[in-house]
Amino acid sequence: MAETSWHGAIMSSNWNRRTWRIAWPIMLSNVSVPLLGAVDMAVVGRLPGPQYLGAVAVGALVFTVIYHGFIFLRMGTTGLTAQALGAGKADEVRAWLARAGLLAGAIGSLIILLQIPIIWLGLSLIGPEPETAALAEQYVSIRIWGAPAALFNFALLGWFFGIQNARAALITQVFMNGLNIALDLWFVAGLGWGVEGVAWATLIAEVSAIFVGLALARANLRQIGGHWVRSRILEPERIRRMVRVNGDIFIRSIFLQVSFAAITAIGARMGATTLAANAILFNLLVFTAYVLDGYSHAAEALVGEAVGKRDPTSFRQAVRAAGRGALIGGVAFTLAYWIAGPFIIDIMTTVPDVRVEAREHLIWTIVMPVVSVWSFLYDGIFIGSTWTREMRNGMILSSFIYGAALAVLVPLWGNHGLWLAVAIFMAARALTLALRYPRLAQMVGATQS
Repeated sequence: MAETSWHGAIMSSNWNRRTWRIAWPIMLSNVSVPLLGAVDMAVVGRLPGPQYLGAVAVGALVFTVIYHGFIFLRMGTTGLTAQALGAGKADEVRAWLARAGLLAGAIGSLIILLQIPIIWLGLSLIGPEPETAALAEQYVSIRIWGAPAALFNFALLGWFFGIQNARAALITQVFMNGLNIALDLWFVAGLGWGVEGVAWATLIAEVSAIFVGLALARANLRQIGGHWVRSRILEPERIRRMVRVNGDIFIRSIFLQVSFAAITAIGARMGATTLAANAILFNLLVFTAYVLDGYSHAAEALVGEAVGKRDPTSFRQAVRAAGRGALIGGVAFTLAYWIAGPFIIDIMTTVPDVRVEAREHLIWTIVMPVVSVWSFLYDGIFIGSTWTREMRNGMILSSFIYGAALAVLVPLWGNHGLWLAVAIFMAARALTLALRYPRLAQMVGATQS
């Protein structure tokens, strides 16, 4: 019995290390995203007039909505690649990169072709003032030419996660965002290009990142082996599977986007102060998600490999290791916001009323990490298993629960009711997948213990 316990502890430690080896580069690369956004705001914020800052914010929002809808190019590629890797099918590992790349190029080209209606629709829905709208149109009309590159980078990231090379993903992302920041400073602060400079910086960085990513992928392909087989890449059954998986993730992402947009929409009706305070608190939650997603991505890769191998022991160990990391991360963020939350709020705004409002609702930011981290974790498990239909259905059900909670709680408790509804939504996302988890574990021959 003692020997068994000792062996179990060693195995657990090994899986913890494997999980952390994948998670930490993802955390660092994710953190570079809000850093880039902060630099964008900082350089444009020095231009004379608020219309420049507003134009970049509006333009960036257009691309956030578009690209988030196609995040399946990252998520779906990870699970499919990880399963091929686990099954030891080198040709198939290569083929999933090629399929994702072809799909990214096709979607990106379509976005360019439809740029006129996309720009019109985006600006019409957001409704900025005329001067801001004109500048935002300049920003979008430049940056939109990078759509194929941006989406291909999603595919590359998903493939790197699938083969468990998170460091390659980190190098690609840090290169892209670092180059973007450097060009921001040069084009805007140095050359005085204004909003157009920000757009050109992003476009050049996205295109340049492809070459870095492909160079790293080439090195990995030499290690993985296998061959490019055109008939395999274009195999109808594999294409149908990719479309099914990506379609489920697309629907799930749309519901998630709408659910989060409700926070801003409902907060706006409560007044400018509440809207600003909620923006601060929501940004803290987004930052939390960026970091804790490292464990979700680790689960995608390790669970996908275990499913490909049909190895129940590896499946259990991957889930447990990712779960331990997620729990530790969630508790750490809760403690950090509990201790430093008021100080963070004071850094993010100097408006007294907004500070008071944000502090009054800080409790929800403190609680949310230990509530929401489980939805991130289960997303990773189900993506790695390519059980995306269950993810889609769980998100739809959770969104209806969220809508009902908003309808009841907001009239009763105002902004506190709004944040309670958000907490219920995140818990529902985790619970709906947790109820399906035993069947998934049974599918790979795993039993919970």
